[in-house]
Amino acid sequence: MNRYGLQDWVTAFAEIVGKEFVFTENEDLETVARDHTEDLHFLPELLLKPRTPEEISAILRLCNQHHIPVTPRGAGTGLSGGALATKGGIVLSTERLNTIIHIDTDNLQVITEPGVITEVLQNAVKEKGLFYPPDPSSKGSCFIGGNIAENSGGPKAVKYGVVKDYVLNLQVVLPTGEIIWTGANVLKNATGYNLTQLFVGSEGTLGIVTQIVLRLIPHPKHELLMLVPFKKLEEAGAAVSAIFRAGFIPSVLELVEMDALKIVRDYIGETSITLDETMAGHLLIEVDGQDPDFLLREMEGIVGVLEFFECGEILFAEDPSQKEALWKWRRRVSEAVKASGYSIEEDTVVPRAALPDLIKGVKALGVQHEFDAVCYGHAGDGNLHVRIRKTGHPFSLNNPAVIPALRDLFKLVHQLGGTISGEHGIGLIQKEFMDIVFDPIALVRMKQIKNVFDPNNILNPGKIFQ
Repeated sequence: MNRYGLQDWVTAFAEIVGKEFVFTENEDLETVARDHTEDLHFLPELLLKPRTPEEISAILRLCNQHHIPVTPRGAGTGLSGGALATKGGIVLSTERLNTIIHIDTDNLQVITEPGVITEVLQNAVKEKGLFYPPDPSSKGSCFIGGNIAENSGGPKAVKYGVVKDYVLNLQVVLPTGEIIWTGANVLKNATGYNLTQLFVGSEGTLGIVTQIVLRLIPHPKHELLMLVPFKKLEEAGAAVSAIFRAGFIPSVLELVEMDALKIVRDYIGETSITLDETMAGHLLIEVDGQDPDFLLREMEGIVGVLEFFECGEILFAEDPSQKEALWKWRRRVSEAVKASGYSIEEDTVVPRAALPDLIKGVKALGVQHEFDAVCYGHAGDGNLHVRIRKTGHPFSLNNPAVIPALRDLFKLVHQLGGTISGEHGIGLIQKEFMDIVFDPIALVRMKQIKNVFDPNNILNPGKIFQ
């Protein structure tokens, strides 16, 4: 988008969305110049806040005709740079598409717009006795549309799955302006190509989602939660696989390294839970369901498995306040460790039995490449978040001092049968590592799919692919 003639574009877009929803002042543009990825900054030339699919359609038709880059944006909580306007042009915010259209209690479904906050949606369906399980750490601020774009997961994914497992149908505005539905509001669908799942996790590169149909399940009435310390971090990783091999499927199985726990404790000032700092790491384990007696037996069975490992004293959360404190620690780990200087976060995922090897490898790479690392994440899925601190190098993007270390990390992940993102997406900062996990022909086919939907490459350009 050329700065010359900007006022003409302002006038054209004002006719579509209204003058009050076209923003050109730096103060307004700065609000969308960052997300939660490291400390990157890209200023767009315009910020638009449409209200309807028809307005978005008109915007995209005009932008496609004149080859104007458009970056879709939800709440801006992403961790891979996917909502940053790296090519300038327009940021298109979905914040005004914020209505829960219908909760269908007969068919256990909800129809929602993308600008609804995830936790708001969860609370709304919970009032009807229903459950939408995907719960990223930012659920109190992230939008459901962003979760669709990244195929988000969260702690509950170990038992209940990720976003893709709940999306039945999507209304999407294509980069060329057409409005389509991708599927049907049914639980089984073998009709044509699965466009719905193609758009889930496509990071806003193929279309802009404007309505979402999600399946729901009955809300579990009870849960039990415990915090289990381990003398060795690799032992905690090994215990994860052992729990599943014994036939148990927790609703949550999270791993947090001791250094990360100490950081978050000091950051949030939470002292109600005492940590044994001689331990290396902890597993946060939850079971949930409808029958409290069955859950107690299940938790006892898991404790029986843990007796074969070097564990410390197990903390059972006996009341809601203890549960809330434990969850507060877990959900704010990422924020706390970033504030303490661990600014580079990698979203690795391996088969869960390979977790001990991944943890050991991360520590070895830290010595080799001279960085500090703390590990935490969704161990039940094999999804380990690795936060890196390298003195004098707070960023990974285009940083020759950091990139070799990340390539070695991702090569290790690939060798262990894993991949380079479990839930944060590729976006801007991971795209140069896609060659590690995909053959060249696979990357070519992906780019061809992008070209079919977006022939002029206007929608979120510069993301996922080099």
